[in-house]
Amino acid sequence: MMSFDQLTGLADQLCPMHVIIDAEGLVVSHGPTLNKIRGDESWVGKPFLEVLDLQRPRSVKQVSDLMQTAGSKLHFQLNEAPHTRMKGVLVPLPEGQGAFINLSFGISVLDAVRDFNLTSQDFSPTDLTIEMLYLVEAKSAAMEASRQLNLRLQGAKIAAEEQAFTDTLTGLKNRRAMDHVLNRLISGGRDFALMNVDLDFFKSVNDTYGHAAGDAVLQRVAAIMVECTRKSDTVARIGGDEFVLVFEGLMDRNRLNDLACRLIARLEEPIMYGADECRISASAGTTLSTDVVQPLPATLLHQADIALYASKRAGKAQHMFYTPRLEDEMEMELIEQDSKSA
Repeated sequence: MMSFDQLTGLADQLCPMHVIIDAEGLVVSHGPTLNKIRGDESWVGKPFLEVLDLQRPRSVKQVSDLMQTAGSKLHFQLNEAPHTRMKGVLVPLPEGQGAFINLSFGISVLDAVRDFNLTSQDFSPTDLTIEMLYLVEAKSAAMEASRQLNLRLQGAKIAAEEQAFTDTLTGLKNRRAMDHVLNRLISGGRDFALMNVDLDFFKSVNDTYGHAAGDAVLQRVAAIMVECTRKSDTVARIGGDEFVLVFEGLMDRNRLNDLACRLIARLEEPIMYGADECRISASAGTTLSTDVVQPLPATLLHQADIALYASKRAGKAQHMFYTPRLEDEMEMELIEQDSKSA
């Protein structure tokens, strides 16, 4: 005949959430997992139906009713916070000595694991809860791995997009980025000024000091342009020594002219390449989106280019605004050149 101590020892291993009650319904013993649930307060000696509130079946009102539920599914809830829900099944002990009740958390297991800091050691090795915990851990690990992968992919996407919009030599925006900015401003109905800047005497730097010196000069030019403009402005290198500056909301011609003159003056300062002193200048032409009935990127770039050409024709190191007259003068000049070459 198995002793009570042997019974509880065996039950602790196979059913760590068991409760043994006597014929009066008092808790005689319970499994080790319930030690974590009860905290500092012992259940031993307390009425079982005061520790756990029997939710179903509702017909159970007292211990004698409870003893009649052998083999039926019982639904309990802790009487104290966090009021965890449990399921159980009761087996009467021989000779009316009481009952053996095996409890489980059912669908409340995840809440219980969180609330009572339970681990796999707190459940029977054959309990499906173990499998659920493993699945939850595996799912959490997979979700975290997926989150990290998505972050890396998003970072790679952002880096790729940034690289696709960046001039590798100067770090400025490139032509693709400039086209994107112009289309965004035009589609959004925003007013802006577009300035085309072309370096003067840059070819002589390449011819005299080499392309490495030319690259260093271009990098310094880019830094100067960034220093002379606002953070909200777009500075793009669209060709070898050709740059486009886009000024959103800056439509004041005096301010734009001052900016262009200040920029040209800065670019005319000597740029050192080792012991060599490189000297360049720049010409600029500007057009305003508000001067066009239906602004298009190609139209505005064409107008800024005409103004730039007029600046160079006027002696370089100049800045001009586009006017229809400048375009007429350029067309007449081209006609004269064609007639002379004919």
